[in-house]
Amino acid sequence: MSEAVTSVLEAPASVDALATKIFADGADLEQILKLAENKRIKGFTTNPTLMWKAGLTDYAEFAHRLLERITEHPVSFEVFADDPKEITRQARLISKWGPNVYVKVPVTTTDGQSMAPVVRRLSESGVQVNVTAVFTPRQVETITEAVRDGAPSYISVFAGRIADAGVDPIPIMRESVEIMREAPHSELIWASPREVLNIVQADAVGCHIITVTHDLLKKIPSIGKDLDAFSLETVQMFRKDAVAAGFEL
Repeated sequence: MSEAVTSVLEAPASVDALATKIFADGADLEQILKLAENKRIKGFTTNPTLMWKAGLTDYAEFAHRLLERITEHPVSFEVFADDPKEITRQARLISKWGPNVYVKVPVTTTDGQSMAPVVRRLSESGVQVNVTAVFTPRQVETITEAVRDGAPSYISVFAGRIADAGVDPIPIMRESVEIMREAPHSELIWASPREVLNIVQADAVGCHIITVTHDLLKKIPSIGKDLDAFSLETVQMFRKDAVAAGFEL
């Protein structure tokens, strides 16, 4: 194992020692409002898939209800069009919902057409974009150039899905941090994490933000836990559950 990877795996003393900001990813309004009270949560992201799974049918109505209560945290809402002209229209509309709104724009259309020109026009006109579904350093370079002179923005690299492809995302995320130094108003998001370890990894490579699902958020207090104590707690859990189940041999 290389020295670089070993250093990434060294956990901080606690979650509060992390420099990487934690954004909650989801579309459950009550959960979002509750998480907004947590000082560790610095922002929120959602997408059409999460909203559909949450049973939402009125996109704008949900967004306005959320923004009535969430006024300080940055919140990302995604366009769902697939045509550059309509993406632009939807992005400008969404951006007007509030000063803390970031508009998620996919890095390409469904047929692979780059949205960099659209992103550039939106960003330079003052729209806070969150360019999503980014996977490669080449895409990061293209989008960094597009947002370099624009409004504050995010670039969301899907590190979890990169890992799903059997590719180590750490070198890509580290390279992305360096590429994005050319756009000082833009921040890198480690998107689609799969485990708490990803939060530690994101912090170690200097990633600005990581989006975390509600299920994963529950595990965050484990960061920095003593492993001997963790081992004992696990043994105690197995014993407690076996007794509660009434197992006999």
